[in-house]
Amino acid sequence: MVMEKPKFLKPEEIENASLKLIAQYERKFGAVIKPPIPVEEILEAHLELGFDFEDLAGAFGVDDVLGATWIQERRVAVDQSLDPLEYPAKEGRYRFTVAHELGHWELHRHYFLADAAQLSLFDEEPKPPIVCRTSSRKDPMEWQADHFAGYLLMPGDLVFNAWEAIHGNREPYIAKREMADLSSKWGLAENAQPIVETARTLAREFNVSGQAMQIRLIGLGLIKTKQPGPDLFYN
Repeated sequence: MVMEKPKFLKPEEIENASLKLIAQYERKFGAVIKPPIPVEEILEAHLELGFDFEDLAGAFGVDDVLGATWIQERRVAVDQSLDPLEYPAKEGRYRFTVAHELGHWELHRHYFLADAAQLSLFDEEPKPPIVCRTSSRKDPMEWQADHFAGYLLMPGDLVFNAWEAIHGNREPYIAKREMADLSSKWGLAENAQPIVETARTLAREFNVSGQAMQIRLIGLGLIKTKQPGPDLFYN
């Protein structure tokens, strides 16, 4: 018996799911008025899921496992290599992984619960946990969980407010020249995208990686990587 494939979700549907989770948390524990988003509290206090660090790479026999979620057991684990107490430089990656697992819980758990119910009718073994590997990013469920994580960690309203506090307005920053200078300075490949300073600044505030913040800022239109054309002044 094959588990039902996850349905296609538009980015706005995924974003709405992340905002719904934050709103549910806020009704219990109070409004989140500034970053960072308390993803560990959302996971443990609000959703009441078990959480721990484990040697997932050793357990599953592959090197690129970052997290796993056991739906029926209501448990999440992150690989011990991302423990921020042991490896502070990986805190952004760790928080994104926690938010990614929350994405699986919110978006995909019903597929696994339905599948488990069907399998029980035939006395078959339950499905293994959702195992998240860096090599599986193109999988639809992984793509959806990644987007959920970005929306959850960097809600649009909080990002816009933080941007305005720094820049005094919500006008986009044209990053083409700074990116070119950084690429030249570090000898980056033409297709590599360096992280600009304003993204690094906001990344520290939201406690995420500079890369994740820059992707979010580009998605929100606050960073543009190309010089605007003359037609923009006539729209």
